Amino acid sequence: MDARNPVPTGVATVSCRKRKVAVMPDIDAKVAMVAGGSGMVGSLLLQELAAAPDIARIYAITRRPLGLEDAKIANRIVQFDKVESQLKGLTCQFAFCCVGTTIRDAGSQAEFRRVDVDAVLAYARAARAGQAQRFILVSSVGADRGSKNFYLRVKGETEAALEAMGFPALDILQPGLLTGVRKDARPLEAIGRLMMPLVNPLLTGTRADYRGIPAQTVAQAMIGAARSGRRGVYRYTYAGIAALAASRAPRRG
Repeated sequence: MDARNPVPTGVATVSCRKRKVAVMPDIDAKVAMVAGGSGMVGSLLLQELAAAPDIARIYAITRRPLGLEDAKIANRIVQFDKVESQLKGLTCQFAFCCVGTTIRDAGSQAEFRRVDVDAVLAYARAARAGQAQRFILVSSVGADRGSKNFYLRVKGETEAALEAMGFPALDILQPGLLTGVRKDARPLEAIGRLMMPLVNPLLTGTRADYRGIPAQTVAQAMIGAARSGRRGVYRYTYAGIAALAASRAPRRG
């Protein structure tokens, strides 16, 4: 299935109005595993999950210590080429993946592929072995294994390989340019973020998928996808990501 814009039937939307309420432990609290928690989206996702009443435990899978203190979060330091053996015996219901790099940071196409394909798929196999029922990936708008663009082709290949793994539920978020504060400086992205308030209104119709979107919204959408309860494969672009983020409130009853 392909849910690019509205939230599918059965997913509630909620008001943005905030209320102070007492948070009670969820009797059906879940365990989440997050790879890529040191990045822009991943770090925001960890914050969202740590505050979520329906998440009891979070395994943050990283190559270096996060330096994050939270009672819910257990930081597992791994080598991604050995991640399957290093995570053996770890179980979870939700597996989130924010792993990714750029060709500039990776240094070569081969190194880029090692991160965006090999590391992602190794983590996914570890999650599948750990009984994850839902895998949620941050990919890219335009991802297509048939693309002539190397970056988009690799993203598409990763998506196709994940589909073949047979997760009961697979959610693929395909955002455009992410806006927010990065720990690492990316000059071209910084310029793009400055231009987005001017460019976004011009991107309409099918081009709306390419609008810039806050990293916070993507992190919130990942949680919305986890709570949806749907089975099968879903892809979300700009409007669908925004709708998922708005629907992320825990479902009761």
